[in-house]
Amino acid sequence: MSSRDTTSAAFFEAKYSDAVDPWNFEADAYEQFRYQAILNALSPYRYQYAWEPGCSIGVLTAKLASVCDRVDACDISETAVRRARIRCSEFPAVQLRCAAVTEDAPIGDYDLIVLSEIGYYFSLSEWQFQVERIANGMQHGATLLAAHWLGYSPDHILSGDAVHQALSRNAHLKHEYEERHPQAGGGFRIDRWRRA
Repeated sequence: MSSRDTTSAAFFEAKYSDAVDPWNFEADAYEQFRYQAILNALSPYRYQYAWEPGCSIGVLTAKLASVCDRVDACDISETAVRRARIRCSEFPAVQLRCAAVTEDAPIGDYDLIVLSEIGYYFSLSEWQFQVERIANGMQHGATLLAAHWLGYSPDHILSGDAVHQALSRNAHLKHEYEERHPQAGGGFRIDRWRRA
């Protein structure tokens, strides 16, 4: 378990100060495969209005614009949001702001919520609280998709499996789809739920 505050703006600002793309989201073949798997897991539907908290530099955000009429995305790092705005500048339906997943968002307005690589920075009790808040606020029939790495990092408090288990235990979320991609270093999993 990390002793650092892994949900603070300072924690993530330090990451983006050290590197333009600290997790190599733009160029890494694994990440490109993961993004395509996310889009495939959302297929064949088109969504009206999506929310992507923890959007980082906007690589997935730009891809979500191809399956959504509107995308609201946010990140706790101002530096990441500035870079995401540049990347997504050709998509007028993408709105980006500096905010944490814990801050108020019009959750009931979205028919798609994407939680990618975000849940394991929280303690279990904090994550359970956020899951409850998000699930309670979702409109009936809305989709929630989560995608998380299954490897180990000293920055992660929860495992990717623990993140998804907390989502699966929520009574408001009906599990519809799952896939696991085991790879050297951990691989990842994707799960999709619908708000009952």
